[in-house]
Amino acid sequence: MTAPRVLFYVQHLLGIGHLARVSRIAAALARDAFDVTVITGGLPVPGFPGPDIKSVALPAVVASNAGFSGLADEHGNPVDEDFLHRRRDLLLETFHAVRPDIVIIEAFPFGRRQMRFELLPLLDAIAATSPRPKLLTSVRDILQERSKPGRDEETVALIKAHFDHVLVHGDPDFVTLPETFPLASEIAGKIIYTGLVAAPVAAPPAESFDIVVSAGGGAVGLDLIRAALEAARTSSHRGRWCLITGPNLPEADFAALSHAVPDNVSVVRFRKDFPSLLRGAALSISQAGYNTVCDVLRAQCRSILVPFTAGGETEQTVRANRLAALGLAVALPENGLTGRLLGETIEASLAQPKPGSHRLDLNGAAHTAKLLRDML
Repeated sequence: MTAPRVLFYVQHLLGIGHLARVSRIAAALARDAFDVTVITGGLPVPGFPGPDIKSVALPAVVASNAGFSGLADEHGNPVDEDFLHRRRDLLLETFHAVRPDIVIIEAFPFGRRQMRFELLPLLDAIAATSPRPKLLTSVRDILQERSKPGRDEETVALIKAHFDHVLVHGDPDFVTLPETFPLASEIAGKIIYTGLVAAPVAAPPAESFDIVVSAGGGAVGLDLIRAALEAARTSSHRGRWCLITGPNLPEADFAALSHAVPDNVSVVRFRKDFPSLLRGAALSISQAGYNTVCDVLRAQCRSILVPFTAGGETEQTVRANRLAALGLAVALPENGLTGRLLGETIEASLAQPKPGSHRLDLNGAAHTAKLLRDML
């Protein structure tokens, strides 16, 4: 009996969180003997989708601004129709070549409206295929609030017309889809909660840092790293600090941050062992992205969260405030963040005991594999 084939589409535009979550799920599917092909549409990120996962890279596009209102190529130039047509054609060719039993589209139609030029033709191709593969959308637990009228209605219409299920990668005891998607009741029969998609428990750290500061992919988060560096310079805490800027931070900014740092501070772009570092850390300081928060929850370390809010983003603020209400983190606003404020919060956080154990479901990747197996 041949392994069931899964085609998984993901488009990361600014950070790498979407790609990281999809990679964790794809790895769990591969471990469960699925034949997985991941189609990526953003800039390449070392280590993703993973060494054992087949992948197809579409010509890369990125967000041309923090509000996600436009698309640019890898050099920052606006993309033209010919470029978009090449992407669409490669996507459709891959679909027909793989002949999947299941297609999973990450974020769309709840997000990634910019990619309709290729995803709507993909939906049509799926509908015209016999036997038709199952079609699922894969979304994080907290969605971005929509300010434009009609967007939620359009999302519901697409789900009703094309999608078999909505995989919500969250724990309903933490947050439910209706809390950030007002029309969820209209698609309630399609919604399945998988649990949070966290990485497996990390190995003990090979190198120990007292304070680990991270900025996700690094396309945003420079102000957080700057404030942390200022706090490290003036802090009475003389333990070791690790500042992880993210791989997408511009080179000039990375060079400026790396100049004349204190002896107890390391500034790096990326640490493959980030989850392990959290296990040994007294404190994590980060934005409130989905994957970083999952890593913090898995490590059960103290946490200061500074949610990303540029371009009207609301998702990270909801997550940070929920965790703060549960006593699992301290939330600070991005606007007005200074080294002094962060330093005071660091001292107060280190004076508190580590958070106790929690009951949030972090095994969403394995649960997703089981759900797909049951569907087939």
